[in-house]
Amino acid sequence: MTLSLTVSDEVRALAPGFRHLAIEAHGLVNGPSTDTSSALLDEAARRLAVRLDGRAPHEDPHMAAWREVYTAFGSKPSRTRNSAEALAKRALSEAGLPRINLLVDLYNAISVAHLVPVGGEDLDRIRGGMRLVRAAGDEDFVTVAGGEEAVEHPDAGEVIWRDEEGVTCRRWNWRQGPRTRLTEETVSGVFLLEGMAPMPLADMEKAAVELVELLEKFSPGAQITTASR
Repeated sequence: MTLSLTVSDEVRALAPGFRHLAIEAHGLVNGPSTDTSSALLDEAARRLAVRLDGRAPHEDPHMAAWREVYTAFGSKPSRTRNSAEALAKRALSEAGLPRINLLVDLYNAISVAHLVPVGGEDLDRIRGGMRLVRAAGDEDFVTVAGGEEAVEHPDAGEVIWRDEEGVTCRRWNWRQGPRTRLTEETVSGVFLLEGMAPMPLADMEKAAVELVELLEKFSPGAQITTASR
């Protein structure tokens, strides 16, 4: 892989059961959501309903483990849910899952079907490597508020993904910044699957394989590599 991804010792001490899989892809083809990507999201919601069998998403053991870690670094998990739980909640609601663009639809479908946080970043917009760290509190998180660009700062001790320019995602995987998100112009991306014990690594690998197959299907000829961290 060309992108450097590191997890700080402080984060590993906070969550010793954490692991992630990274998929790096070049030569991607993105664009607006399609009927096919929409159908994948609907099927993912059906798979989720079968998986949960009447339980709420937060009652799943994997989601419960994420809630414990969020609580450990000072976030309220019922207000700032990890990305997989937030998507699962939407998938089971009348509103259903959002349609964003083709690439985002693909990784959201995998996240919901496997109940695992999955994120996507535009490699051409990342500055230097990416690091998962506990925030000092003075890092810049550039976002949009009321249609205008705004700069926020994470809480001290909050777990963040960041690059050399600033924060790319707050509260681990709760809120991604617009600077590095996948757009319809994206041609190179990295997709992160993040798991906590008790989710087996084998289950994460199955989700990663399914995502790679979708990327290959929708972006024929893309160069794709996968690494476990």
